[in-house]
Amino acid sequence: MTAEPPRRPALRIAVIGGWAPSLIKFRGPLLAAMVARGHEVVAMAPAATVADLAAAGGDVAAQLAALGVRFEAIELERAGADPLADLRALGGLVRRLRALRPDLVLGYTIKPVIYGSLAARLAGVPNRAAMITGLGSALSSARTARGRLVAAAARALYRLGLAQCQVVIFQNPDDRDELAARHVLPRRAQVAIVRGSGVDLAHYPAQPLPSGPPVFLFLGRLLRDKGIAEYLAAARIVRAAHPAARCQIAGWLDPNPQSLTQHELDAVVADGTVEYLGATHDVRPHLTAAHVLVLPSYREGTPRAVLEAMSMNRAVITTDAPGCRETVVDGDSGLLVPVRDAAALAAAMVRLAGSPALIARLAAAGRARAVALYDAHAVAASVLAAVGA
Repeated sequence: MTAEPPRRPALRIAVIGGWAPSLIKFRGPLLAAMVARGHEVVAMAPAATVADLAAAGGDVAAQLAALGVRFEAIELERAGADPLADLRALGGLVRRLRALRPDLVLGYTIKPVIYGSLAARLAGVPNRAAMITGLGSALSSARTARGRLVAAAARALYRLGLAQCQVVIFQNPDDRDELAARHVLPRRAQVAIVRGSGVDLAHYPAQPLPSGPPVFLFLGRLLRDKGIAEYLAAARIVRAAHPAARCQIAGWLDPNPQSLTQHELDAVVADGTVEYLGATHDVRPHLTAAHVLVLPSYREGTPRAVLEAMSMNRAVITTDAPGCRETVVDGDSGLLVPVRDAAALAAAMVRLAGSPALIARLAAAGRARAVALYDAHAVAASVLAAVGA
């Protein structure tokens, strides 16, 4: 008889996020995998707002409980730069973690990585890990004096937070290389790269492409660094070349100052540039009705919307940017365009609008790539291997 491999001892794990719905939307398979291995899991994030409940499709705590995970609300502003509020949040996290006594803390997104890692060290948590889900504009922006100041402060805080971690997980090599080059990444930390959050292939099954004129879909928060301005400019060009084509947006207006405003959104809907489908917790009906997912983002960790579209057998246009460029093979399983280039984006959209056969070929190759590389269960296993759980 072949001996079974020894089981790792069960751990108490605290997972800290900055937005309650993300615990379900992006970390659900990982949390479920932790529970399946016998670990006790506590998920922490700021208390869910009414808008958060809509984004999550219901009560976050109840959905987590169904996975076998306990939810604890924490005081941590998702955005904003109030040092006193952040210090209060840090103190609260230290007290919470001292009471919880976890064996491992895993934080993801910028504030949970910084303050969660610091709090875990101060609370005496023996194992501390961080997941970098994208650097975002706060770390990489250098287009204005204020942007450079914000980026420098963010890098200093990231350096402080990551210095407390034994393991740092990235979703793409560009983010790893940038933090290493800027001396933010601690040399002694174990570094791993995983394929984003992955995608639940069963939840996002392949669907036949719809009949009729081409439908393009932008999916995500309506932020300028997601490329929403370029998408709107490209949509005008596409609609002029192919009047029957439809350009749609599904996603949230955001309190972030980089967000499209309600007035701007109303104007482009009123002039017929785009159709606004609203904010939704379930993107599958919108992807089912579309032919092409368009994400002209300036930078991502690994874009979840792209993976969902690929899984559902939809063609993808995205940018040759960190995090995005890894998801598709240009010309084979999707199209890549330069960042901040509305004309190039429009040309790619016009190309697909005139070639249903190319849409179908890219979609099929994208689905195969999602199955081969981005299965959420395999990604969860790679994260657990990195943190020793």
